[in-house]
Amino acid sequence: MAPSVAVENLNPKVLKCEYAVRGEIVIHAQRLQQQLQTQPGSLPFDEILYCNIGNPQSLGQKPVTFFREVLALCDHPSLLEKEETKSLFSADAISRAKEILAAIPGRATGAYSHSQGIKGLRDAIAAGIASRDGFPANADDIFVTDGASPGVHMMMQLLLRDEKDGILCPIPQYPLYSASIALHGGTLVPYYLDEKTGWGLEISDLKKQLEDARSKGIDVRALVVINPGNPTGQVLAEDNQCDIVRFCKNEGLVLLADEVYQENIYVDDKKFNSFKKIARSIGYGEDDLPLVSFQSVSKGYYGECGKRGGYMEITGFSAPVREQVYKIASVNLCSNITGQILASLVMNPPKVGDESYAAYKAEKDGILQSLARRAKALEDAFNNLEGISCNKAEGAMYLFPQIHLPQKAIEAAKAANKAPDAFYALRLLESTGIVVVPGSGFGQVSQLNFYIL
Repeated sequence: MAPSVAVENLNPKVLKCEYAVRGEIVIHAQRLQQQLQTQPGSLPFDEILYCNIGNPQSLGQKPVTFFREVLALCDHPSLLEKEETKSLFSADAISRAKEILAAIPGRATGAYSHSQGIKGLRDAIAAGIASRDGFPANADDIFVTDGASPGVHMMMQLLLRDEKDGILCPIPQYPLYSASIALHGGTLVPYYLDEKTGWGLEISDLKKQLEDARSKGIDVRALVVINPGNPTGQVLAEDNQCDIVRFCKNEGLVLLADEVYQENIYVDDKKFNSFKKIARSIGYGEDDLPLVSFQSVSKGYYGECGKRGGYMEITGFSAPVREQVYKIASVNLCSNITGQILASLVMNPPKVGDESYAAYKAEKDGILQSLARRAKALEDAFNNLEGISCNKAEGAMYLFPQIHLPQKAIEAAKAANKAPDAFYALRLLESTGIVVVPGSGFGQVSQLNFYIL
């Protein structure tokens, strides 16, 4: 009998889905890592250096002390009853843990929560958003998620009915978007960031791509904007953001704002503005624009990737539509409680006057300054190498340099039935142990860019 499960009879949406940051290059790297363990000295390097994904603590970044103190106390609340705890933990970490535990039914971090997240923690997140933006935020608009990725998948489930529904996405784009669109059966409608102008986003190109998709019968439902950019590292100017908001309003598009790198700004002449703040600043109210903002505890200066915390803030949706979003969240029961607590802490860190503030600020500033130094050092190193050019790193955690390969290398890649960038990345891995992601995995048309942490 033929096998009941084979590649040929799997869901074609799964087969179509690709996720380059953990794709072919990374799988090969894991095989080489195993070889190093079983056969030391068999390769021209001693370790694998994973530069394929933003995973700061795997590269030695230390967690923020205040956040971990609060988590420890919440997960083991009997510590709060011990006298020696006062000498081991800061007073504000103790008081914050008590405050959080009081908001959790039964003080049980191992129990299910409300599907949107614990109400008291959503209140804290909403307060943090309001403080950041200067405009009100509502806990009922917050859905706490296991990182930003599940929120993206939830919105794709909501918006995509079939292949005739499209989502405008930047190219190059973080492959979560192309993967989730493929999994949910929609169509990715590309708009192209211009490498020559520092990965600029032009409204005229958005309009052209939108009209082209509509002429082919595609119902474009939403626009994805990643700010600061991933993989490109650019930070949008405020005027550009205003134009994007007006474009979505005029064209009837949902604005999906990936804002997980909002703390990672490395240039003095740019700053982060949330799209919600921009929309409210130019006069658009709750009912004028459907907007979803994504945030995560994995990035910023916190780098808590393994804790899987994040949230999405949904505004501008009707009550019946919001009920459907809640239904999707309910199917997943709830996000993990540790991640929920961390999301509330990230949006409400220690303040001036708190016992932990000085240490917290020193840790935060040290991490961000280190990220900025390394981004600049790597940028300079790339631009001093023959055959490589790299735009300025304004934000996020990555560089996206362009490699100018000689024709013979391109021909060798063709002979090996590989895209030129994938061929180069494999050779780089096998020669040095360094893992990078080919630019084609982000949809980059030249196939000669690389994604590097």
